[in-house]
Amino acid sequence: MDDQTETLVFLTYPESFGARGRVERIDTHISHVFLAGDRAYKLKRAVRYSYLDYSTVERRRHFCLAELAVNRRFAPNLYLGLRPVLRTPDGLILGPEWAAGEDEPPLPEGQVVDWLLVMRRFDQDALLDRMATQGRLTPSLMLDLADRLARLHRAQPARMDGGGAQGLGEAIAITRANLKPGDAFTAGEIRAWNAKAQAALAAQGFLLDARRDAGRVRDCHGDLHLGNVCLVDGAPTPFDAIEFDPSLARTDVLYDLAFLLMDLCFRERTDLASLVLNRYLDLTGEDVPSPEGRPVGGLPALPLFLSVRAAVRAQVTAAAARRQTTPTQKTAGAVEADRYLQLALEFLRRDRPRLVAVGGFSGTGKSTLARDLAPLLGVAPGARVLRTDVIRKQLFGLAPDQALPDEAYTPAVGATVYDRLRTQAVACLAAGRSVILDAVFARPEERELAAKVAAEARMRFTGLWLQAPENILAERLRRREQDPVRDASDADLPVLLSQMCRGAGDVRWAILDAGMPPAAVLRQAEELALRPAAEGRTGRPPTGRAARSVDPIFGSGPFPGMR
Repeated sequence: MDDQTETLVFLTYPESFGARGRVERIDTHISHVFLAGDRAYKLKRAVRYSYLDYSTVERRRHFCLAELAVNRRFAPNLYLGLRPVLRTPDGLILGPEWAAGEDEPPLPEGQVVDWLLVMRRFDQDALLDRMATQGRLTPSLMLDLADRLARLHRAQPARMDGGGAQGLGEAIAITRANLKPGDAFTAGEIRAWNAKAQAALAAQGFLLDARRDAGRVRDCHGDLHLGNVCLVDGAPTPFDAIEFDPSLARTDVLYDLAFLLMDLCFRERTDLASLVLNRYLDLTGEDVPSPEGRPVGGLPALPLFLSVRAAVRAQVTAAAARRQTTPTQKTAGAVEADRYLQLALEFLRRDRPRLVAVGGFSGTGKSTLARDLAPLLGVAPGARVLRTDVIRKQLFGLAPDQALPDEAYTPAVGATVYDRLRTQAVACLAAGRSVILDAVFARPEERELAAKVAAEARMRFTGLWLQAPENILAERLRRREQDPVRDASDADLPVLLSQMCRGAGDVRWAILDAGMPPAAVLRQAEELALRPAAEGRTGRPPTGRAARSVDPIFGSGPFPGMR
């Protein structure tokens, strides 16, 4: 194994880089990163593990080139090139920088001691894990990240030589082998997780293979937690993708996304995880049934994907805790590792799905309520939100923030939109995921359709109708038009007036006062959506001034153990 002591000392001096000021050093289990001036220089440790081998100069050069190639797919503005560390008669020096995009760097004259990956330096407070700790993650930032991930995944070609049931099965087996009973978790907890994971794998194995065959396995990031995403020029940018073993990153796209979702849930930001998941699904159609009827929608496998990601993190955190030098650090690490394993078990908990429909005229806050209610329904990250505004744009090949032409609002298109809404809702419920339908639902037959979906699936149904005075709705629509962040809804004041003129007929859903603050509306909606089924059958009216109408409509009946 190469001795890097001399190189590490050399790289601590700013003069080595031709920079001013102090050199900062960040150590990980496989790298040393030196921050000097406006650059970051990554030195791969001379180590050999079961899963990687950086033991020689030649191998470190190879993997520097691999890391550069892999990560320029995700962050071309961050990954700049390579520099050699050379031995001369006068000591160590840095050789000339080879810029990415040129031919592979020639071996420089002199003895090459090591290689450095050259990156653009960024403020450590721009890392999303730090932003999460500081409470600085915002919905708009996470939506931008979901958009970026959808584009990155779409840009990669399909791979048939990875993923599938075998790929995930190997990940489960390796994780199980590395989960050791001790301070972090008991042997019983490990056995319980492995049994649940193996059962889920057996149930979803056919789907995993079908998704691979349908092109859902790509060369992905592979290590997509918040600590590997930073703000670059204001945009959330994934970096530090896995380069040492392509098979670890050659995965189902939803398994790649699952790491980010799991990390947000672990940090108790299930609201943001729900937002990211729903946006990603809106953009990619990963939950849309195949036209040929093939089972390729990924939602049934999502709990297993999330659980494996959490278990891997439990294993890594427990191993790091064992390497700590003080009892306090060891205990803190063990507690954190156990939290990850408990989360892995929670993701595999069975929860009976339910269907909630949110209706009302434009400006009543349907989408705000649906977004805020989603993480509260079912196992994290919560319910799938299906919005007719988004579905309509999907039918025309447009993104949620793009405006539709007038011909998108004909009765025929409207019927197609509600038919797609029904189809997707059925698929999501069958996948074990609760669903929130976000639509105007102005026609009685549209509201009956929602209740029928729940009845046929034998799921509990809650219908919520939002209403508020015309002046409040009009003001909200005016504010929406002035908002630089475009909403998926194209509705304006004339649309609202047309809706109010036509009316909604006899609304038999629970009516909520949408003129109240959103938090108050959410409390009422949560009470209605989650109250015990037996209470719903008794016909007792919901409490509070916001809900003043009849009980929500139920499907074919309540289920044991439902909240």
